[in-house]
Amino acid sequence: MRKIEDILHLAELCIDLLQQNDECYEEEFKSAFTWFTDLLVEHSEIFWSLFAVDLESVILSQPPDTWEGFPVFQVLNDYLIHNPYMAGGTFHQQLKNMFAPLVVRYVDLMESSIAQSIHKGFEKETWKADEHGCAASEELIWKLDALQTFISNLHWPDEVVAKHFEQRLKLMAADMIESCVKRTLEAYEAWMQRSRTSTDFIIPSEICVMINVVLHFKSESLKLCAVAGVDRHQYHTKIDEFIERISSEMIRSFVEKFSSILVSCILSKLARYDEGSLLAPIFSFAQASTSGNVSGDLGRQYVNCLRSSMEQIRQRVIDELFILAMFEKLYTSQINLICTWLTERMDRTLHPYQVNCLSHLVKKTFAEFELQGIPEDVLNHKKFQTVQERMRLEEATAAVSDAGNKSSAGSRTMTSVFAKAKKLALS
Repeated sequence: MRKIEDILHLAELCIDLLQQNDECYEEEFKSAFTWFTDLLVEHSEIFWSLFAVDLESVILSQPPDTWEGFPVFQVLNDYLIHNPYMAGGTFHQQLKNMFAPLVVRYVDLMESSIAQSIHKGFEKETWKADEHGCAASEELIWKLDALQTFISNLHWPDEVVAKHFEQRLKLMAADMIESCVKRTLEAYEAWMQRSRTSTDFIIPSEICVMINVVLHFKSESLKLCAVAGVDRHQYHTKIDEFIERISSEMIRSFVEKFSSILVSCILSKLARYDEGSLLAPIFSFAQASTSGNVSGDLGRQYVNCLRSSMEQIRQRVIDELFILAMFEKLYTSQINLICTWLTERMDRTLHPYQVNCLSHLVKKTFAEFELQGIPEDVLNHKKFQTVQERMRLEEATAAVSDAGNKSSAGSRTMTSVFAKAKKLALS
């Protein structure tokens, strides 16, 4: 390490000396003798050829896979590329040839190291929030950005080789982002499958972190996969399309989860009250005996489940457009399922308990999604209007039936009173 520090200090001294020479002779000789510039360049090349002997000796003496020599390259290269007479000269070529294998080896090892850290990081990932994503995703983004910044700051003088380095790093970033997004989706789907299908379900914070990881990769991909905002190699376009598909998969899985809760925990239970069902009288009697128990209201349970998860997502997910897209698809799916369920019972009157539960569910679902900013045209689409009209009809039918039952019960009560009075009078 001491040798590297010494050669770096020597390089800085040499640069200062040659710059002083240029400044000293620039006005007096360069304007008077056109050949003097060539003489200074030749002198500088000889001067640097002597320095190159010591530089090469120091570089070769370094242990393998050590990178302390890069600051020497940066100092010398920055001086040479800004000197119109020395740029691309003999010493500059020698400098490139000396350090090119080191840069290639460095990129190779960093690629392998980052890939291993992805594997280990996501294996141990607990999906706790860390800035915009999780610990593993934030570490990857930092490493990719640091590597690209380092190689860019070398200002590699050979344009063809520089573009090769750039292309390789952009492709590496795209491949690694794709790998991480795939792993995140696998974890997301595993969590969804393991979670309970009941009205007690609330989206875990870990699920929100996974969504944020994918969304953060999407926002960072332009910088990591494109060049100064220009997608020269089409890596950003490909990874952006890939992340869009993964985001859609996450939304689909989320919607399917709540669809399964709605079907298995609400609609299938309400189907027990269907007119003509063998078990309908039993469930009707049981419901009548517990009619005052609010906890038995399936519609209320489901709305509470839906509201809790939406609040969790609203508080934790970082992308407003993603949230709106997710909620729009969720709302549409729920209304479609209810509409299908009602259509299957078009030729029969709903049981009062079915009417009460669905009425509460439909009204509250509309209100909840309206509060979340879902557009009016999505909320009030054709199937919702169909459901709304059917529920109004069923509510009116239930009200008439209930009024008739009360009137009949009142008549029976009055008949009983008159009978008792008659009996007392005769006695």
